[in-house]
Amino acid sequence: MGLFSFLLGEDARRFIKRKDSDAGEAGRALEELRGALYSELRTSEGAKRQQQRLCGPVVAMTFNFMVAVGIILTNKLVMGKGGFNFPIFLTLIHYCLAWLLLAIFKAFSMLPASPPSKSTPFSALFSLGVVMAFASGLANASLKHNSVGFYQMAKISVTPTIVLTEFILFRKTISLNKILALVLVSMGVAVATVTDLEFNLFGACIAVIWVIPSAVNKILWSNLQQQGNWTALSLMWKTTPLTILFLVALMPLLDPPGGLTFQWNANNSLTILVSAALGFLLQWSGALALGATSATSHVVLGQFKTCVILLGGYLLFKSDPGFVSLCGAIVAICGMSIYTWLNLRESHETHATQLPKARARMTKRNDEIPVITRTLSEVKKFPVP
Repeated sequence: MGLFSFLLGEDARRFIKRKDSDAGEAGRALEELRGALYSELRTSEGAKRQQQRLCGPVVAMTFNFMVAVGIILTNKLVMGKGGFNFPIFLTLIHYCLAWLLLAIFKAFSMLPASPPSKSTPFSALFSLGVVMAFASGLANASLKHNSVGFYQMAKISVTPTIVLTEFILFRKTISLNKILALVLVSMGVAVATVTDLEFNLFGACIAVIWVIPSAVNKILWSNLQQQGNWTALSLMWKTTPLTILFLVALMPLLDPPGGLTFQWNANNSLTILVSAALGFLLQWSGALALGATSATSHVVLGQFKTCVILLGGYLLFKSDPGFVSLCGAIVAICGMSIYTWLNLRESHETHATQLPKARARMTKRNDEIPVITRTLSEVKKFPVP
């Protein structure tokens, strides 16, 4: 009888309700954990945080540098020994394979989530897809119709074009020290690579037309990732179909005839496939680098690749570019080092400015925790009816 009275008594009912309350708190904590994991893995904000955490500026730019060197060597095999002299068609194959791989990622739910469609106007995505096609296609066409020296001068002119375009569109300015470092880089690259300036009117027109979409392409990639919640892969998924469409339109205009009747065999097919795989990695790594740094920094990285290839050929393969070219490459690398140091210093200063604000927010949260704890303890003192 005493046991029966205890089971039906007020203390027993209070004990059972407390256990139910504890179970409810555990359930709510589990739901919050699930929500946090979903936010981290299946939302655009979480995907962007993951990309920033895993691919910082050093990782992204190193990845882009290694892939770029590999694809340069592979494309030399494709167009040299392979005899595939159709640069727009080759670029089209690169983007088709990229779109196929992205579709596979999408099918297996491996593609990062995209931001809501209302957050980014379609005109921005459409513009990026169009300028990607023109930037990639016209770059190859410019190299074909111009001398190497004129092509390099066009590449160097992308740097001031980016600075001017960012100022016009976003009122973004850079310091005088960075401008001087960029001038030093451009002069060094010009001395190192511009050995001939043969003028071709048609080639010059292509080079001038290419500079603008090349600059806008880098600016849009960087801006959409840094200002919106886009990741590199999700942005590639949205824009690649448009790029393929415009490359198809450019192919009969800029490629020589005979691309569709090319004699395929196992060797050139494998080489082109490897080139296309590297093209996907190059596009991805380039997007990561643009998202982690800026359009100007990515151009400086491209010029750094040119100088490293020139110096590497001299040191490893005993090629002789000439004393003046070697001095120009060294000057350019010194300018790049100064530019990188200025960026790092600016980043540290920004971090130092933001750190006190973050600490103040954390202190405010820590001050609120004891208040919440005392409130909960006072609530627990009241008997459960």
